[in-house]
Amino acid sequence: MIPLPRLREAPEEVIAALAKKGMDAGPLVQQVLFYDEERRRLQKAIDNTRAQLNQLARAIGEAMRTQNPHPAEALKAQSAALKEELQSTEQKLKDAEAKLEEILIRLPNPPHPSVPEGRSAADNVVVYQNDRPPLPPDGRLPHWELAEKRRLIDFERGAKVTGSGFPFYVGDGAKLQRALIQFFLEEAEKAGYIEMEAPFLVNTDTAFGTGQLPDKDAQMYYIPLDELYLIPTAEVPLTNYFRGEILEESQLPIKICGYSPCFRREAGSYGKDVRGLNRLHQFDKVEIVQIVKPEDSYTVLEEMRHYVQGLVEKLELSFRTVLLCGGDMSFASAKTYDVEVWSPAQQRWLEVSSISNFETFQSNRMKLRYRKGKSTELVHTLNGSALALPRIVAAILETHQLPDGRIRVPEVLQPYLRKAYL
Repeated sequence: MIPLPRLREAPEEVIAALAKKGMDAGPLVQQVLFYDEERRRLQKAIDNTRAQLNQLARAIGEAMRTQNPHPAEALKAQSAALKEELQSTEQKLKDAEAKLEEILIRLPNPPHPSVPEGRSAADNVVVYQNDRPPLPPDGRLPHWELAEKRRLIDFERGAKVTGSGFPFYVGDGAKLQRALIQFFLEEAEKAGYIEMEAPFLVNTDTAFGTGQLPDKDAQMYYIPLDELYLIPTAEVPLTNYFRGEILEESQLPIKICGYSPCFRREAGSYGKDVRGLNRLHQFDKVEIVQIVKPEDSYTVLEEMRHYVQGLVEKLELSFRTVLLCGGDMSFASAKTYDVEVWSPAQQRWLEVSSISNFETFQSNRMKLRYRKGKSTELVHTLNGSALALPRIVAAILETHQLPDGRIRVPEVLQPYLRKAYL
């Protein structure tokens, strides 16, 4: 949620920034400023009325002490009228605050000035590509055929048991999943992240805090009986771990990570995008989160980007990193990099990580601050997939398959799998 001081001080700047996300924010920003002014006007009126009531209370007390009932009765009537007026004004204030909140949560996070213009993924800017050239098909099987042939993943029985997008991982396929999770968690620990095992269900306040609600409501699985959501990513519980707290400056930066299954409805997905592991409703992921001082966040974003790139490099995959344009960014992000691996059989890039800086957008929703001298300030929050497994597995199977049908295990994973081939 955009902090009100920023909207008051630079409304035109916010409107221009949100235009990068394809939004005409002018009318909403003007409404925010109107209700903000109305809220402050009503609060001032309430403060004045309360001051008058305090004065009347003292005057009534004095009249009663001097046994002068006529002025006391008149003062009491005046006090009663002011109390009615106060009650009415307080209700108007509640209404103005509710309207202000309703509008504020509809405004996305303004992109950072370095975010390029653009309307879709076609306008994203490649900022890095590693030295492993994208491989040609060369008769490679797509990962869904290879996984079936090697009995690593069972898509058909997963669809029978649950539905499309919920595969079974079998034998070495399950072991590969476990190996990747362990590898990613151990690499995160080496990089200074504290591992956490978070809940896989969260409440409404938690989903709101990181921006999943109301923006991604239709993409989340909801349990009405308990009013809980299945998490779409470990980012949600991990970032909310400190929700509503005031941190000490000495605690920053905070670096945490965690493995979780992720649950996404992925409504509207179709065609080649949903073949095999390309797009699932349930998948595994290791997430990294940092909570930092505002002046450090963009340095940290670059550090996180290079860390994620290092993971993919160790898996011996062709990959590139793109800076998302305004039109391809999420509702809550101020700047995002996507890391994409090359799928030789499909001849396309597959996103395996998004690394984002949310600046104060999430911390403002979560009321998460840190103590700076005698005052407090909102922290900046960042997160990144490190990494999401399905498309990593797809790229490993397609990249490292051999003419005899076996799959070579990347060297860094061999100690976990205790074998060199699947």
